Amino acid sequence: MSSTPSNTFHIKADPPVEQLGISHDLAYNWEYDTDRAKLMRLYENAKRDQWNSTDRLDWSIDVDPESELIPDMGIGIYGTEMWSKLNDSEIKRLRHEAVTWQLAQFLHGEQGALLATAQLVETVPWYEGKQYGATQVMDEARHVEVYRRFLTEKLEHDYPINPELRKLLDIILTDSRWDMKFLGMQIMVEGLALAAFGVIRDTTTNTLLRDLTAAVMEDETRHVAFGVLSLREFCDDLSESERNEREDFVYEAAVLMRDRILNREVWERMGMDPEACVEATMRSPLATEFRHRLFSKIVPNVKSLGLLSDRQRERFAKLDILQHENNTTSDVDADIEEERRYRAGADSVAFQ
Repeated sequence: MSSTPSNTFHIKADPPVEQLGISHDLAYNWEYDTDRAKLMRLYENAKRDQWNSTDRLDWSIDVDPESELIPDMGIGIYGTEMWSKLNDSEIKRLRHEAVTWQLAQFLHGEQGALLATAQLVETVPWYEGKQYGATQVMDEARHVEVYRRFLTEKLEHDYPINPELRKLLDIILTDSRWDMKFLGMQIMVEGLALAAFGVIRDTTTNTLLRDLTAAVMEDETRHVAFGVLSLREFCDDLSESERNEREDFVYEAAVLMRDRILNREVWERMGMDPEACVEATMRSPLATEFRHRLFSKIVPNVKSLGLLSDRQRERFAKLDILQHENNTTSDVDADIEEERRYRAGADSVAFQ
């Protein structure tokens, strides 16, 4: 096993800027009358809830990357024979690598969301979607900012984008259809990220990481609700072939996201056998439960869009995620959160 200190690594992308050839239709909408009340409520809430990371977060808080920032049980090989063979120094290094890998993927995913949402402002055909989408562009820029700063200043470490995440982002960004961008980014990528953020917020031992994650989650809850509300009426009018195509995309995206959380790059960086570590992770009850939780919002949202046919149900059952189908959808979650704020006496524009 390599004993090179983790903080000597700092990945520089080569080339640092990549360009993709993209074609999609830009949609003007000259009808400014609004009849999508729920989308406009989201827009009002987004304006109300804008936050400045410089003021809201206490960046003076110390972060020890080799401490248990996130419980060790969240590392895929925890509790296995491979874990028992690690000495204290190796465990500290693995903690640093694992949390860096996870937050780096959040950073890369947030940049993908920034680009995808900017495309949605251009391509979504209705006025309310463009107006709300513009607030999400600002949200995503802020998320890139906070994860970049935490990685640079607190972890002093980095990882390149995971291949499976990169493949999914490229598919989303290069598809010319606005609904596929919604489906890929708002429902799949943002839905999984929201669940992962919840795990970190609820388990981290570091106050800065907890507060940062909680702040990002406030925005992400609206983002996923935006996708559900925007796609629901569109999916009602899909033909059978169009519905099948979108179900296939959802399934393929789910497989890519499951495979991306196996931390293969971490095991390689540690000098461990990546195949053995991935196999142990797939068998681990703790890691399995974590993977299940990540799909807790994706499945009910997909069902609410009419994309959970018998064929899809069978595939989701094989992924062992079908048990989430009766969870609340993200638009309902957003309403529940607004009602909680209202009853607590907070300023709320949604319940008037």
